[in-house]
Amino acid sequence: MNIWALADLHLSLSCPDKTMEVFGETWSKYMERIQENWHRSVQPEDLVLLPGDITWANTLEQATKDLLWIDQLPGKKIMIRGNHDYWWQSLGKVKKILPKSIFAIQNDALNLDNISIGGSRLWDSPDFNSSEIIDFKPNPKANPKTIVPTSEDNEKIFKRELHRLELSLKQMDQNARLKIVMTHYPPITYDLKTTLVHELLLDFKINICVFGHIHNIISTPPPLFGDKDGISYFLVAADYLKFEPLKIESL
Repeated sequence: MNIWALADLHLSLSCPDKTMEVFGETWSKYMERIQENWHRSVQPEDLVLLPGDITWANTLEQATKDLLWIDQLPGKKIMIRGNHDYWWQSLGKVKKILPKSIFAIQNDALNLDNISIGGSRLWDSPDFNSSEIIDFKPNPKANPKTIVPTSEDNEKIFKRELHRLELSLKQMDQNARLKIVMTHYPPITYDLKTTLVHELLLDFKINICVFGHIHNIISTPPPLFGDKDGISYFLVAADYLKFEPLKIESL
């Protein structure tokens, strides 16, 4: 069995006007590319981790169309919420609409034989500033009236998300052979400086952490993420991986 990861699918079957193709050639036919690459790599017995920003849907009803699209792809899929998953309400409501091949994590963990998987969305924090490696591209369809959170707001949300991550970590199987955490926002700086999240993952002896959220990486970036203190950090944003799932482990 192989374990794969791919974040930021940003599916738009439910909301065609929100297609990521608005950001240019990089995102051209991205859903077709995800589907083709997924079928080429992933086998039915594999696990695929989806660390947030699954669909642009605004409601659970809308999300069903995109979730069924994921369901028809090979493998067992495990997802967490991203900052753009507006459709994601309480975990109970989400689970009621999930197709049989998809599992959701929120304040809990999924324990499968010798594999334990937890996670939380996280949020913006000064610790994780990635502006140096991003070629920022504004959304031409962005709502100019969108309210931007203040630094105080961001700090409150981050602390709440850190607590949710700890809740999830406590429910992971501490004796599992492989312990994986999914976050949507990066849990550590791109050059691997220590953060509160890294220290927390160390406390729970996590082996692997996968995450997304960062888009439009500059054309010649410095070395990004990697291994620190025994934890392997993988950026798996879809555009960064050219819309191909990344194999992070084989068992």
